[in-house]
Amino acid sequence: MTAEALGERLFGALIGALELCTVEVGRELGLYAALRDGPLTAAELAKAAGIDERYAREWLEQQAAAGFLTVSGTAFALVPGASDVLLDEGGPAYAGAAGQFAVGVALLTPRVIEAFRTGEGVPYSEYAHVRHGIAGFNRPMFDHLLTTTWIPAVPAIESALRSGGAVLDLGCGMGYSSVALALAYPAITVRGADLDEHSIVAAREVAAAAGVADRVSFTVADAASVDGDYDLITVFEALHDMGDPVGVLANARTLLRPGGSVLVADERVSDEFTAPAGEVERLQYAFSVLHCLPATRAENPVIANGTILRAPTLLGWARDAGFPAPEVLGIDNEFWRFYRLR
Repeated sequence: MTAEALGERLFGALIGALELCTVEVGRELGLYAALRDGPLTAAELAKAAGIDERYAREWLEQQAAAGFLTVSGTAFALVPGASDVLLDEGGPAYAGAAGQFAVGVALLTPRVIEAFRTGEGVPYSEYAHVRHGIAGFNRPMFDHLLTTTWIPAVPAIESALRSGGAVLDLGCGMGYSSVALALAYPAITVRGADLDEHSIVAAREVAAAAGVADRVSFTVADAASVDGDYDLITVFEALHDMGDPVGVLANARTLLRPGGSVLVADERVSDEFTAPAGEVERLQYAFSVLHCLPATRAENPVIANGTILRAPTLLGWARDAGFPAPEVLGIDNEFWRFYRLR
């Protein structure tokens, strides 16, 4: 890459990063929501959203300049499809979490810089925006793919869930995966476990809102020491963040009832390090530097893997944990690779 090309790439990245921050301004202040029902002037947006009119005008003009809004005279409106992308949380096109990610990692970057010097970590609990960003990014997949595509791809697991049974959802975050399973399979009970207390509080609210709190419970717990007996244990995009992944999988194996399985989904990255990498792997590496590795280092880990969890590494962990023949499943997804352990 030439110096000119690298400079152009960094300039483009700067534009994108700043625009993501303005998206988060619009999301947090409810500005996109105020525009959902039709065009507004700066004065009308300021009144509807309860913000200052001068700031409203600058944001509207910037959003139109970026192509997120259209303008006619002094009135601004969402471009076609913007509601699906920016407002429909849980919808298949939702990408509003991108701004949360950008702001979340930027706020903690000074702490990460210091962690580079000391070798310490940055606790996951401090990544508030990122916590919500992860939930917002993954929720559409849980709502639209988990029980319609992923689980049916493993007929033995789907058949067991149709018959009932107990599910343990390790690293459940804000509970959208646990709730999606409960909604699709009315005969099961689900227990979600996560180390982050803030996520567990939110997960209980999500389950209550979905009307499944009688069958879905959540616990603040270490995945390496949680107890019980389960027909299915799931770990969705969480194993790479766990400080003792082999211990987690070994514990999960002891919790399985006869015929049970562990279903793991984690990052779809190359089996070996290559550079330059594709866009998805670039994203994962950047996230690893700024979030996943620092958060894991804060836990006094046995292993601090970071975001880049390659298939050979995960399969090796599974064998070390006592699973004799872990398998990669043929489930197609741009971001995740799936594994069945039994």
